Amino acid sequence: MFSIKFVSAFFIVLLPFSGLSQITEVNPPDYIKTIIFKGNTPETQLPILKLGEYVVLEFDVLNGNEDDYYYKIDHFNYDWTPSALMKSEFMDGFDNQRIRNYQNSFNTYQIYSNYQLTIPNDQTRRLKVSGNYLISIFDSDNNLVFSRKFMINEDLTAVGVVIKRTRDIQFIEEKQRVEISVTSNNNQLNNPSQTVKALIVQNNNLNTAISNLKPQYTLGNQLIYRYDSESSFLGGNEYLFFENKEVRAANTGIRAIDLKDIYHNYLFTNVERASKPYTYNPDINGNYLVTALDVDNPDIEADYVWVHFSLVPNESFKNKNVHVYGNFNNYAIDNSTKLIYDQSRNTLSKAILLKQGFYNYKYVIVEKNGVLNEGAISGNFYQTENNYKVLIYYRDLGARYDKIIGVGEGSSVNISN
Repeated sequence: MFSIKFVSAFFIVLLPFSGLSQITEVNPPDYIKTIIFKGNTPETQLPILKLGEYVVLEFDVLNGNEDDYYYKIDHFNYDWTPSALMKSEFMDGFDNQRIRNYQNSFNTYQIYSNYQLTIPNDQTRRLKVSGNYLISIFDSDNNLVFSRKFMINEDLTAVGVVIKRTRDIQFIEEKQRVEISVTSNNNQLNNPSQTVKALIVQNNNLNTAISNLKPQYTLGNQLIYRYDSESSFLGGNEYLFFENKEVRAANTGIRAIDLKDIYHNYLFTNVERASKPYTYNPDINGNYLVTALDVDNPDIEADYVWVHFSLVPNESFKNKNVHVYGNFNNYAIDNSTKLIYDQSRNTLSKAILLKQGFYNYKYVIVEKNGVLNEGAISGNFYQTENNYKVLIYYRDLGARYDKIIGVGEGSSVNISN
């Protein structure tokens, strides 16, 4: 008999300018690691599915208790405010079910349990409409443990994405702008200035996404977006990376290894790059991949390693809040990513527990006012190769929810003026 947890609460953040409540992702406690979305694409975060496709949510629990976890799915408008749909209108079946598929780690120093949830499944048989969704994971005491966003696309329009340099002379060496064209073939988009909205996501990071862009003009059956500052992103720099799929030997980016209670990997000490010329260095745009040598199933056989990051400080950021930044923890910034000054070595350093694999990372500054400054240490260069995804939302006149009617993708590898 399936256990059901009736849970209705979720965390909200009040928007001071609108009076509406906007949902934000809740990051997990320290004993939950490596939250991965898997679908038809190899990316580890921000899955954008076609209607009817499956998605797998996977995470590791390191406390060794084999606890029970339950999931809940909710539907949201384009701005992540709760939609007006009843659960039966967007879901065929039930949620609030226990996650039954889990395995314990095998032949690892760090014990953990790997949980996997596939949507759809026998209980949650189908998600019936497109739009924004949130999966929330609860423990057996109805406490919210973490949540993650995903999107479903109906693929009713073709979305063209072109990356160009900004037209603003002040930022011409630092920024990239996104031009969009939306082609509607068989579907008439009524009053598009009011019903159509675009979202632009750089490197799968919803925290820095540009939202609520409206089409500037219509050309035949096309909607055209050719903004400058409104659709521009700082280019940043290529991510740094390391690989530790062989935990017993130093690999790419790793200076030394040590075995204590578990393995420790010490990365080469990095330096500030903002004042140096741009150098092309292929990366995976902040993402990561769990992998390990000589194992059959990395989900349960890849080990956890304390990865030691270090950075040479300079006067521009020596006394500021410096963090390790990347998709390995959904771009979260907290005490677990904050570098601490090591006077004996004259470096800023931090150890983070990560599963074996290939990881991208960079160093960022959080200013005293809480503003994230991604380029202060790494720099901002228009040449940087970044991935951009564009989602087109549509709410027809009289409709009760925002559809996603098209998704486009582009890369700045071929950026033009």
